[in-house]
Amino acid sequence: MNSIPTTALGLAEHGLPVLPLLADKRPFGNCRACEGLACGGRPNMAAPGPCACPWPCHGWAAATTDPAVLTSPQWTAAWRRARTIGYHPGGAGVTVVDLDNPTAVDWARTTLPPTTTVATTRGQHWIYRGTMRSVNAVRAGVDIKSLMSYARWLAPGAGTLAELPDVVRALAEKKSTSVRPTPRAVTVPAPAGGGQCPHRSPAYLEQGIAMAEQRITGAASAIHTTVYRTFLAVLSAHGRCGCLTEAHIGRLFTAAQAKGESPRHCTTAWSNASKALGM
Repeated sequence: MNSIPTTALGLAEHGLPVLPLLADKRPFGNCRACEGLACGGRPNMAAPGPCACPWPCHGWAAATTDPAVLTSPQWTAAWRRARTIGYHPGGAGVTVVDLDNPTAVDWARTTLPPTTTVATTRGQHWIYRGTMRSVNAVRAGVDIKSLMSYARWLAPGAGTLAELPDVVRALAEKKSTSVRPTPRAVTVPAPAGGGQCPHRSPAYLEQGIAMAEQRITGAASAIHTTVYRTFLAVLSAHGRCGCLTEAHIGRLFTAAQAKGESPRHCTTAWSNASKALGM
């Protein structure tokens, strides 16, 4: 018998927003109803909980403590395919310092205050009370997972939960101010549009662009693929009505270049996505 849904319900009862993860530790992808935010997303993407879609879509944002959602037919089907449980640390009021190798663990032992620790396949999770923005690769082998991110549930852990220390917050600030190549201006025109606008309000488009930026920024691997698929989703939802401006495209290109993509690759990915949609 699959114990994953039973464990997930138990965690939710204790206030941990959970979601199913696939064998490769990724969340379930968006269903057709949610591609390109066709469902409208959710009004507050900084908090856990599902959108109007009954499936576990939108990655970390699908995490929930609602037993009615967790035991619904759609989620029950997802739990059957799940191989592990994910959770939204920020929604639970905690921050996970993900230490991916023994060297990173040694660094934490000499730098960070003791707290609840959980063994992982290659290292440890150090969990602190308090939330902050999530940032990958704040130093070699160290990721910070809190708001707008997910972590894998492994075990309750050992040790007493400590308050989030300033040294961890400082790692995120240092990462954000590190020297990066200056992104170049967007080099493609906005789609001409002309079709009927499906947006319920300007906020719908703004939310879609913000989510696309976050999807690119939060990618830890397969950056090329993530950028292309994100461009494809944005164009699918917003490329035919004329609401998408060069300023919006520029934000996406800036996010992609901040992850190391070249302006040429951004332009190529955008062009290929446009062609795939017949634009």
